[in-house]
Amino acid sequence: MPVEFKDYYKTLGVPRTASHDDIRKAFRTLARQYHPDVAKDKKRAEEKFKEINEAYEVLGDAEKREKYDQLGADWKDGGSRPPPGASGEAFRTHAWRSGTGAENFEFGGTGFSDFFEQFFGGRRGGTVQPGTEKGQDVEGVIMVTLEEAMRGAIRPISVRRNAVCPDCHGSAVQGRRVCPTCGGDGQVSVSRDYKVKIPPGVRDGQRLRVSGQGEPGSAGGPPGDLYLRVRMASHPDFRVEGGDLYYDLDLAPWEAALGASVSVPTLSGPVSIKIPPATQIGQRLRVRGRGLPGRDSAQGDLYVVARVQMPKAIGEQEKGLWEQLARESHFNPRA
Repeated sequence: MPVEFKDYYKTLGVPRTASHDDIRKAFRTLARQYHPDVAKDKKRAEEKFKEINEAYEVLGDAEKREKYDQLGADWKDGGSRPPPGASGEAFRTHAWRSGTGAENFEFGGTGFSDFFEQFFGGRRGGTVQPGTEKGQDVEGVIMVTLEEAMRGAIRPISVRRNAVCPDCHGSAVQGRRVCPTCGGDGQVSVSRDYKVKIPPGVRDGQRLRVSGQGEPGSAGGPPGDLYLRVRMASHPDFRVEGGDLYYDLDLAPWEAALGASVSVPTLSGPVSIKIPPATQIGQRLRVRGRGLPGRDSAQGDLYVVARVQMPKAIGEQEKGLWEQLARESHFNPRA
């Protein structure tokens, strides 16, 4: 099944020669601009935010970016031929075969595009009573922001798939004519809307269950379930490891050397932290209880990671101070 090409460089507004830092900066700028919590046009912002995350998921990862860059010249022109060897998760369609034949599922308001992500279902139904069988489960992907994982949310989604034509009952004809409802296909496209509860403390990879919304059972058996696998959206400020958050804090050399009091963001508002004297590059400072909530009520932590930045240009007076420090200091980083 052909899939639509996504120009991730165009999505982030960077050239193909962009460095990793340039890509990261572009993502952070756009993610702040289109974050659903701050944008006025929520619907447009959600779609744009999803596109930006998908692009950064690929271009922000060296291995995925290399694979993307090797897709072929015809992809740059919007070609629809699948790339050679694209059998990995990122390039599979979401066609799913049930016991009655091949069916296509489209999930709205959930995860990434067909170009990136596969939606799939599995047969997990078992025999309930003799002669009856539970319907197959259907599985998709839902993208969740850190703010939603922090507070919880109710997310509307839609699932579109092929179903037996209600007028011709799959025969493709009515009387002696082609069925006008399905145009002779025997199937019609139907859409169902759901509201999914995203609980506080949800984790990447966790599955959310919508009971009874999978495939219908046979011979009176119960229907299967709809499962949505959580994929945590990239955040412009934080990285996630389990329930802990990580934030890179840029410091001036004198702040790292002498110590300072600085404000850092958290998901529940900024906090002031103390930078101890002689803070080293990469040193982690722990802010307790400012991570994601846990299912056992234990709150994760925020780790502030120190990054020392040097000025790109210095004036004559500053140069004199650096020269004085060089003369008087006994520190040797290579000792």
